Amino acid sequence: MTDDPLAWLTSLEGVPSAYVAARDGIDVMLRDRGLRRTSPETTAESLLRGAHASAVLEGSGSSLAEVRAGEGDAVAADAVRVSSELLALVPALGRTPLQALARVHALASAGSLPEDERGRPRDAAAAERLRALATLLTAETAAPALVVAAVVHADLATSAPFASHNGVVARAAERLVLVARGVDEKSLVVPEAGHLALREAYESNLRGYRDGGEAGVHSWLLYAAEAYAAGAEASPLRREAT
Repeated sequence: MTDDPLAWLTSLEGVPSAYVAARDGIDVMLRDRGLRRTSPETTAESLLRGAHASAVLEGSGSSLAEVRAGEGDAVAADAVRVSSELLALVPALGRTPLQALARVHALASAGSLPEDERGRPRDAAAAERLRALATLLTAETAAPALVVAAVVHADLATSAPFASHNGVVARAAERLVLVARGVDEKSLVVPEAGHLALREAYESNLRGYRDGGEAGVHSWLLYAAEAYAAGAEASPLRREAT
């Protein structure tokens, strides 16, 4: 018996090796592209690219160029609003994760929901699901940080605990976990872009996570490792700003 809530995930076939490979790829990218020489502008570009990708996954039709120019649609504006404050929430994610997640939703929904609905679960069942997720985020686990990030993302996206913007919140929380747990302290990987590049698989595997039991969770984890590799490739360290 173990008190580690995620221990069983690391015993699923192919998961340990997939996540070792994903983490190694991220580490190599950060090291080889000169992490010490990166600037706040590089982080800002990563966050902007992530906001754009997350917005497109949420239904935005805006291009990256439009988002960069401040001319994106309402969904893009919501995602950019989240990205502008996201890294300030890193300390809260470890100490008071419910507050961190509530703040992310409040930022995302500021342009569309009444104030009394922002940052609040939509019902009692949603509140309980959020409390369970907060417990998971503060529990000790030997699972890789990338696995934790993948589970947090899928749980938020599929349980939809808020009245709106659950996908934006889920992807923002995933990035927060990667920063808070030391995978990508300067937030230079763009996991949202990885999911957008693999959109069909992303959406299919989220449905599997929600409806497919252990097999669905297993498939989501294997998919997410691939998406993290794609997110590393989308880093502004690898590509010139467009």
